[in-house]
Amino acid sequence: MIETVTVLPSIRLRHRRAPLLKERDQYLAHMLQKGYSADRVRGDAAFLIHIIRVMKLTTMRNVELKEIIRAGKRWADYRGPLRKGGQLQTTPENFVRVAKAWLSYFGCLVLPPAPTGPFDRQILEFKAFLMSERGLSTRTVIHYFDRTTLFLRWLSERHDSLSIVSVSDVDDFILSKRRAGWSIFTLATHCTVLRAFFRFAEGRGWCQPGLPQGILSPRLPKGTELPKGPSWVDVRRLIRSINKKTPEDLRAQAMVLLYSIYGLRSSEVARLRFDDFDWKNETFIVRRAKHGGVQQYPIQYEVGEAILEYLRKGRPHCASRHVFVTAHLPYRSLGPGGMWGIVGRRVKRMGIQSDQSGPHSLRHACATRLLQKGSSLQEIASFLGHRNTKCVGVYAKYDKRSLHKVASFSLAGIL
Repeated sequence: MIETVTVLPSIRLRHRRAPLLKERDQYLAHMLQKGYSADRVRGDAAFLIHIIRVMKLTTMRNVELKEIIRAGKRWADYRGPLRKGGQLQTTPENFVRVAKAWLSYFGCLVLPPAPTGPFDRQILEFKAFLMSERGLSTRTVIHYFDRTTLFLRWLSERHDSLSIVSVSDVDDFILSKRRAGWSIFTLATHCTVLRAFFRFAEGRGWCQPGLPQGILSPRLPKGTELPKGPSWVDVRRLIRSINKKTPEDLRAQAMVLLYSIYGLRSSEVARLRFDDFDWKNETFIVRRAKHGGVQQYPIQYEVGEAILEYLRKGRPHCASRHVFVTAHLPYRSLGPGGMWGIVGRRVKRMGIQSDQSGPHSLRHACATRLLQKGSSLQEIASFLGHRNTKCVGVYAKYDKRSLHKVASFSLAGIL
């Protein structure tokens, strides 16, 4: 296999003489099949020789992560004859990355066991409930799961059963986080999550009756609330700041417009496929993240042009049928997490003031803009894919002066 990534006889000979040639060849062939470039495979092939030497591997054996980390540190500190020049990619991180991937491929990587606690079963049942019965989006489920897990880990140092948990325990947790520097807005969000968890626990008979009602959010000072999304002036500034010189810029431009103009969720943009766009009739469909269903929209001119420019000049050729894919090999559909990074970094870099900075902040900005343009709450709810107007109230409270306006909304005039 090494013959396919290098023509230098000396390098080929070095690879043939090193132990575990068959296992290394098999893994390198797997990398090429996955779409990695020859340069990437050649670099990892060189690392494998050093990994085998430093870790003294003569057969494929089970290796713990801590052993790999120690070996990576030894390799980074090595200054002998095998360290040629000032090789920049001899960091312990790269050593660990290649070793983990290779050993995982053969099932030899031994990861540390996940931490266990007295409330593991309850938190997993709560997560399953959120996903199946509540129909929440993946991002929202993760939000609730992470915050509930944080509280239960703290609680496990006090109690091993939810049946003896009281409101004072929750109050102590909130107070400890307030002293640790959490903002009052973060604390209020956490209280909302804990009420949801203990309502679920109450229904299962795990905790004392009435406990959820006793969890009170801290009072938010009047006039100090930050909008969850940026102002429309900042949204337009964000759109204009993307210079569209690189494939990543073209991708970001199309994504930001979809979030801003249509108020889509990151998971909904991630699901967009080629077949969802009807360019002849200038429409596209969105598969809603919450409660399922499909919704059709007209393709606004600027948005359509941005998507086409990305497809023509920025999107790499690959087998994926998703519109948005990763910029580097192996090419694959871009997930909601990656999309958050693309948008969030740009929002923060521009210093835009907003309670949120990811794609969902642009959804809030879109809803607030619709409200300012005079759209009713029912119109906004329909446009954003909500079942009713209750969810739209969070946008309305930041712009009460616009609530009395009810007018038709022109999509073409939003930019």
